[in-house]
Amino acid sequence: MAVNKSAESGTAAVNAYLARVPEPARTTLEKMRALIRAAAPKDATEAISYGIPSFQYKGALVWYAAFKKHCSFFPMDHSLEEEFAEDLKKYKTSKGTIQFPVDEPLSKKLVTRIVKARVTLNKVKAEE
Repeated sequence: MAVNKSAESGTAAVNAYLARVPEPARTTLEKMRALIRAAAPKDATEAISYGIPSFQYKGALVWYAAFKKHCSFFPMDHSLEEEFAEDLKKYKTSKGTIQFPVDEPLSKKLVTRIVKARVTLNKVKAEE
């Protein structure tokens, strides 16, 4: 994963990333993208950030990516791992990363809850 701190804006950049992802991970990430989009505020935007797809809302919201043997969802807040510990016990997690199989996206319920929690955290941070 290339570390690029600048964010390349837009759906087109995310589409280009996904086009390079082999199956079955591509379909899994497309499902994750749809779940995140449905849970995020309407004015959330997509970008490539740190070389992977992300959603932005009052700052960075969440990232997701494919790797050789797994896909990852990055809520980027370690405290969420504790808050959702019961839901995450079947997944490998570490410091803001949730790994899941290349052929099985996370559940709609889990993604929705995590994205909404991140939205709340970003709103609070933006008001400080």
